[in-house]
Amino acid sequence: MRPQRPSRNALKSIACVAPEGFEQRCNSAKGCPCGYLGHPAGLCQCTPDQILRYQSRVSGPLLDRIDMQIEVGPVPPDILQADAVGELSETIAARVHAAFERQIARQGKTNQQLTPREIDRFCKPDSSGQAVLRAAMHKLHWSARAYHRVLRVARTVADLDGQKQIGSKHVSEAINLRRALRQL
Repeated sequence: MRPQRPSRNALKSIACVAPEGFEQRCNSAKGCPCGYLGHPAGLCQCTPDQILRYQSRVSGPLLDRIDMQIEVGPVPPDILQADAVGELSETIAARVHAAFERQIARQGKTNQQLTPREIDRFCKPDSSGQAVLRAAMHKLHWSARAYHRVLRVARTVADLDGQKQIGSKHVSEAINLRRALRQL
């Protein structure tokens, strides 16, 4: 039996829970009209032309305004039923709180609230991070907005890692968080 077909909207947006004074939006998008692009069982039967036409419904300038874009695929039942592995929520919460405190101590506000001028001041990567960022900018043809958003996310990744300096691994992770939709 085939699962129920997802709705036909290209991008859905909802308000997500965020601390008071912060704006946070969570968006979801399917990769193709049927919603099964990349499914391991090969359920998608959309043509490359249909997929390209469908994905172009979400404009580049809109995607440019989304800090992080991740692809979430189906999870096999045996993994869903297995015991959870990974860090405890309390451990993660402590790391997030420490990152928040670092941001307030460094710049008097969270990374989310930084202006482009403040991003240039507080989010400067080391030389290897700059090289990774430069290569990505050339390859992916980013706008200034995308460049600043990647730096802001890289700063947050470094804060979560407990690092004062943004390195190439932080920049690489931030870049990967912007590349969810498949490029045909």
